[in-house]
Amino acid sequence: MARTAAIGIQSFETIISGNYFYVDKTDFIRKWWENGDSVTLITRPRRFGKTLTMDMTDRFFSIKYAGKGSVFSGLNIWKDKKYRDLQGTYPVISLSFAAVKGSTYESTRTQIYQIISNLYEKSEFIKNSGILSEKELTYFNQVSENMTETNAVFSLHKLCDFMQRYYDKKVIILLDEYDTPMQEAYMGGYWKEFISFMRSLFNATFKTNPYLERAILTGITRVSKESIFSDLNNLEVVTTTSDKYADTFGFTQEEVSAALNEFDLSERQAEVKDWYDGFTFGSRTDIYNPWSIIKFLSGKRLGTHWANTSSNSLVGKLIREGNKDVKLIMEDLLNGGTFLTKIDEQIVFDQLDYSESAIWSLLLASGYLKVERHTIDVETGREEYALRLTNKEVRLMFENMIEDWFKTTTSSYNDFIKALLADDLDAMNEYMNRVSEDTFSYFDTGTKSSGKIQPERFYHGFVLGLMVDLSDRYLITSNRESGFGRYDVMLEPKKGNEKDPAILFEFKVHRPNKEKNLEETVKAALAQIEEKDYAASLIAKGVKTERIRKYGFAFEGKQVLIG
Repeated sequence: MARTAAIGIQSFETIISGNYFYVDKTDFIRKWWENGDSVTLITRPRRFGKTLTMDMTDRFFSIKYAGKGSVFSGLNIWKDKKYRDLQGTYPVISLSFAAVKGSTYESTRTQIYQIISNLYEKSEFIKNSGILSEKELTYFNQVSENMTETNAVFSLHKLCDFMQRYYDKKVIILLDEYDTPMQEAYMGGYWKEFISFMRSLFNATFKTNPYLERAILTGITRVSKESIFSDLNNLEVVTTTSDKYADTFGFTQEEVSAALNEFDLSERQAEVKDWYDGFTFGSRTDIYNPWSIIKFLSGKRLGTHWANTSSNSLVGKLIREGNKDVKLIMEDLLNGGTFLTKIDEQIVFDQLDYSESAIWSLLLASGYLKVERHTIDVETGREEYALRLTNKEVRLMFENMIEDWFKTTTSSYNDFIKALLADDLDAMNEYMNRVSEDTFSYFDTGTKSSGKIQPERFYHGFVLGLMVDLSDRYLITSNRESGFGRYDVMLEPKKGNEKDPAILFEFKVHRPNKEKNLEETVKAALAQIEEKDYAASLIAKGVKTERIRKYGFAFEGKQVLIG
């Protein structure tokens, strides 16, 4: 009989004692311990079992669970007497920053203070042990949500000292979701002041801490060493491109096949693979995200389970506000393409506004992209990664996200699509001016444009919207070569829809020194389509000339004229 596929349980003991569906990942404990690394940072996408793994590790090592190792009975780690003897023998400080999501630096810092204060409250017994001096007792009592920043910076360092003296054994620290408040700081605009505090806290805790036995930090991203881990030379970083612990987080193909067999769903393996396979960690391919698999086992329904589990606001911001090249690459990805880029896995959040490689690095770390292949130039040492969208679930997530952008900016967008298909030029102009009024400001951040409107950024966002609404009927491309130049946008009917018209768009910004009005700008756009013979690639594919529509879009500020 299949076990119950329970959703959202992050307590290892609850899963085991309740006999809920669980894939045995306890061998991570052995691997981590035998590797002997002082401080290990493990980055994996959200919902990949990081929190459950940290709770399992705490449950295994912590002295408070001494003599309670039976929960591991029958699991891989319990087969070795060496590890049965190791269970429950270390003081452990376990904390999580998952809920630290303040809108300001002060509120975020206070939330971290509260977490640390709670750790001290749970260690009150040390105060009465007689091992602390009067000065140390005073410090212990000062740790609260209102403590000074200086006290906060050294709070975990000192707690390790106190625990090491009490237990006569160095301390293990487990910090889950270490980077959540950093992403919030970037989104909230208080990155620089917050990162200064975190750098001091982390250096005191993980660098200059003689009372530390070992530590694990988990998160989605590897925040750059210069930003937060400066001079921390004892840090072992395990990213999505590392082979270390490659099969610890996420389900392998073998584990998914066994799960489907247990739930009598083996005949649906091809569907499940199409939707949820595709994650790659190091050289290990065919990794599935656990959340979607467990949701499928529970409800027997395919869908965007993992992609919809939390806010994608940062991802949306980077693509929506990105330059035209970011949107062009996104168009290729949505069409099933790959692109080559360099990857710097040390994410520098304050570079995301202007560094394309930082954006793709973040999307790779977050699980939205996967490495198709990796090459190194033997002469220059330059590394290049071929990236594509991870799987069907991720592609649908992006399509839904783009669709929502237009739904939230204007209700006129779908009306424009209908007018376009009907070749109703008057309606197209009416609707397009309404669309541009809202979406110009939506796709133009305005922060680096000196107040100027950026039509390129708008129309590439517009193309993404077209791709979502018309993807069942058209292959939509932009900025590609055809004839003697590069057209702006082309809508090519897909097979089976040959009766649909092919459509070419050319976008032009009004130039007062060359054109008297928008009507002349439209004529210039249409003339360019003819002069450059942009229809050549369509004709080469057998599309008849009379079935090719050509439109010129002229822009002056937020005013648009289509002809």
